[in-house]
Amino acid sequence: MLVKMSEESRRSEDYEPGPGAAYTLFVVMEELLDKLKLLNYEEEVLRRNNVKSLSRHYFALPTNPGEQFFMFTTIAAWLINKTGCHFEQPQEYDDPNATVSKILKEFRNFGGIVDFPPLKLKTGSGENVCNVLDRLAEEALKATCISWKRPNYPTEAPEEGYFIEDIAEFSLDRLEEEITEEPDDYEDEHLLDLEALKEPSYKSDLSESSKPDNILESCVDASEWKLETERVLPQLKVTIRSDKDWRVHVEQMHQHKDGIESSLKDTKGYLNRLQDEISATLEKVGSREKNINTQMKHLIQEYRVAQSQLSEAKERFHQGSSRVTERTRILAEIAEELDSVKQEMEEKGSSISDGAPLVKIKQSLTKLKQEIIQMDIRIGLVEHTLLQAKLKEKSNMTRDIYSGFPPQNQF
Repeated sequence: MLVKMSEESRRSEDYEPGPGAAYTLFVVMEELLDKLKLLNYEEEVLRRNNVKSLSRHYFALPTNPGEQFFMFTTIAAWLINKTGCHFEQPQEYDDPNATVSKILKEFRNFGGIVDFPPLKLKTGSGENVCNVLDRLAEEALKATCISWKRPNYPTEAPEEGYFIEDIAEFSLDRLEEEITEEPDDYEDEHLLDLEALKEPSYKSDLSESSKPDNILESCVDASEWKLETERVLPQLKVTIRSDKDWRVHVEQMHQHKDGIESSLKDTKGYLNRLQDEISATLEKVGSREKNINTQMKHLIQEYRVAQSQLSEAKERFHQGSSRVTERTRILAEIAEELDSVKQEMEEKGSSISDGAPLVKIKQSLTKLKQEIIQMDIRIGLVEHTLLQAKLKEKSNMTRDIYSGFPPQNQF
């Protein structure tokens, strides 16, 4: 019920989580554990798979994703089988995506709404895992006809006084006898003296507006009053103050003292015998210990010598291992330098025997010759253009001379 209410409130548009929303998951997990215990999961799941009992917050907090996912799939398959549907028990090395899709398919068949990605279930913990298992547990409880009953709340004892329903065996006559025998035990301020109402001194104390015309006397029948009193008696709380409580306490103290003294005699005898047995056992243990120490004295001495030799050997081993470590480090440095030298020698040898530089030089010469040819062609073109310009200038000068005009510079 709590899960349904939380889902509806979460889907509402104006949902505002309260301060206790972060702890709702733990409540769901505790309710889920109670439902699993009702379904006897300890015998049918835990013992069959040789798994220890789940904690109250097992699926609420992430601890071991692999183990939690395996337990989630195992319990989900078991719950689906409890509902009457056939579901193969998943194995540890099955495809997790296929297992999750099968569980969600059965979950949808029960009317569950999947508004989260299936990858959320692969972690084996969290809100979605708890909600899915809780819904499956509810369906399993319905299938097995297990229903919740109303809780029986224990009746709390009153702090002071006692209620009439707790002493229902007391009759009204006995209560009246107790009141008549010990009238001083009641609180005087709660008693109303009817005879004092008839006295004129009491009347003079009242104000003029509250003075009755006649003396107030009850006209109710005594039997009807008694029946009415018996009817409302369970709803009344009577506080009786007894001045003889200290006498009862003193008698109880004497009784307890006598009981303690009688029990102390028997207990003291048992304790004395136990003390004697323990003392005798300690003496035997001490004598045997001394005997063993005398017999094993030379072995103990040899053990101490061997232990000292072992400590010296360990010390020498540590020193030798430190020197070996130092030599290993030096060897690694030398090997690194040797590799660098070998690499340089290989590069130089390859450069000496390699004909790549000559090829590059030949290619450069060929390219240079082509550029020279192109430059010669351009130079020839420029010389030809210059020659044409000179010939044109010369022809113009000749024409100007024969025509009688001074020569004009064309440039």
